Amino acid sequence: MTASPPRIRVLSPDVFTRIAAGEVVERPASVIKELLENAIDAGAGRIEVAVDKGGLERILVVDDGCGIVPEDLPLAFAPHATSKLSEPDDLFRVRTLGFRGEALASIGNVARVRLQSRPEGSEVGAEITCEGGQLGTVRPWNGRPGTRVEVRNLFFNTPVRRRFLRSAATEIGHISVAVVRLALACPDLHLKLTHNERLVYEVPRSAGLMDRIGLFFGNEIRSALLEVQAEAGPARLTGYVADPSQDRGHPRMQYLFVNRRWVRDRALAHALLEAYHGLLMVGRYPVAFLFLELPPDLVDVNVHPTKSEVRFRDAQAVYHLVCGAVRDRLRQAELTPTLRTPPMSLLTRPALRPSAGPPAPWPSPAPRSDAQQANALPEPRPDPTAVDRPLSTSPPATSGETASRLLTESVFRSPRVIQMHNAYLVVETAEGMLVIDQHALHERILYEAWKERIRRGDLEVQQLLVPEPIDLTPELAGCALEHQRTLEQLGLRIEEFGGSTVLLRSYPAMVRRTPPEELLRSAVEHLATHGVPPSPELLLDDLLKVMACKAAVKAGDPLAPEEVEALAAQRHLADDTHHCPHGRPTALLLSKEELDRQFKRT
Repeated sequence: MTASPPRIRVLSPDVFTRIAAGEVVERPASVIKELLENAIDAGAGRIEVAVDKGGLERILVVDDGCGIVPEDLPLAFAPHATSKLSEPDDLFRVRTLGFRGEALASIGNVARVRLQSRPEGSEVGAEITCEGGQLGTVRPWNGRPGTRVEVRNLFFNTPVRRRFLRSAATEIGHISVAVVRLALACPDLHLKLTHNERLVYEVPRSAGLMDRIGLFFGNEIRSALLEVQAEAGPARLTGYVADPSQDRGHPRMQYLFVNRRWVRDRALAHALLEAYHGLLMVGRYPVAFLFLELPPDLVDVNVHPTKSEVRFRDAQAVYHLVCGAVRDRLRQAELTPTLRTPPMSLLTRPALRPSAGPPAPWPSPAPRSDAQQANALPEPRPDPTAVDRPLSTSPPATSGETASRLLTESVFRSPRVIQMHNAYLVVETAEGMLVIDQHALHERILYEAWKERIRRGDLEVQQLLVPEPIDLTPELAGCALEHQRTLEQLGLRIEEFGGSTVLLRSYPAMVRRTPPEELLRSAVEHLATHGVPPSPELLLDDLLKVMACKAAVKAGDPLAPEEVEALAAQRHLADDTHHCPHGRPTALLLSKEELDRQFKRT
């Protein structure tokens, strides 16, 4: 018996309006982005944003723009109603950031909204409510000129979508990103953001673009910026790119704007990356703040419901403008790297020194000055419970097992260990010659020692008497605060400080070579780039691998003879003797038989 085909039905207005709302309103940050754009299009010079519990409970946006007349308030929540378009051709020459009415219609369908507005010159304003798409009546409102929009209980009528939202820390991170983008795009705008009545950002109208970049991303980025200016026909490019030394492992520090609108465009991103060709390693991305201005009829901003993607009429010309202008500016700049020393509150690179007792799973600290001694807690000592494992007496094995056994047994009892090319340790053994990757070896040692201490619950941490403020991007700050407890398990204790800055209060004492700021930044960037594993155990292990890699000696680091000996002496502490935590081999064995064969001795 053949089943009847399903019948096609027209969705009810209640269903399709919620679907449409979901295309625009993805999370609290989407609401704030739309409301901010409406306020800017209304001519606002000052906008205040107040958020409670990451926007899940309440969002308030107040502006001093032109306002809405009382009779238009119901239309503000009507679908396809806007004050910004009058005829079809206007869609192809959009000069505004959004369409007033479209955003409010979507927000009103999935939240409880109160809209209050008073046009300049009117003696009294008016207000209206919208709850899940149901409009209230228009009533008088005696507020100041401008518009006030309050959004409560976002997704109250779509609980499935609400369950997909993240923690308040993550959501305020996304909100901060939206605010930062608008603050950069509109340098003549006074913008204020508070979360749970605590100030996050306040950017005065007098703060220029450079001041705003310094506020949001820190003075290190600001001092490394190179100004870019170029024109090609009707298109004009302005902004800043950073010295290649400021590269990142992700592209989130690329702020690209088209006609004051932040966009995500592959062609622009590729043009920027191509301009840095030969200056960055593979997998690294430049930092940039670029603004492209061109006639509205040469760009289509209606490609995506959130207006984050655009389509250019002459994409090739735009590509060449961006790539050429940035490349020319980099060629003019002095890009010789400058040695930067870490803050005095952080320990500098120590020497690896062999200890009298059992080898420690971390480098010993270098001698410190009196000032450093006065500002630090007592030095952590090697684990007194760590004892030498008995040497294996099993018969010779083969392949990787042979290299593994040689490393743990005979290799490091031999005095003939040298460093080659500042990257490899070369060791003579009874069986032949062993070449060890110094980074992979040290990474494995740190990873296992770290993991074991966490398992035993005795990871030693170094408290900073003066907490170190660390400037992150808003997204990374939100990510760091969301995983605050996991980071503390690793010895990195952080607290919210305000804006996108976090306070670092402690770091793992076993790490000496790398400034704690770099450890924290690399861990959080890994989370933001690769996502969160499905279990807390996998998350902790992922971060351990990242931080061990960051803290280990690098290929290119010259080691003193005693450092080579200390690194070799610690090799027996690792269980997996032939791979780093990421799977790369730590050593390669060239047997005496193979050497004899290569030199025609057999």
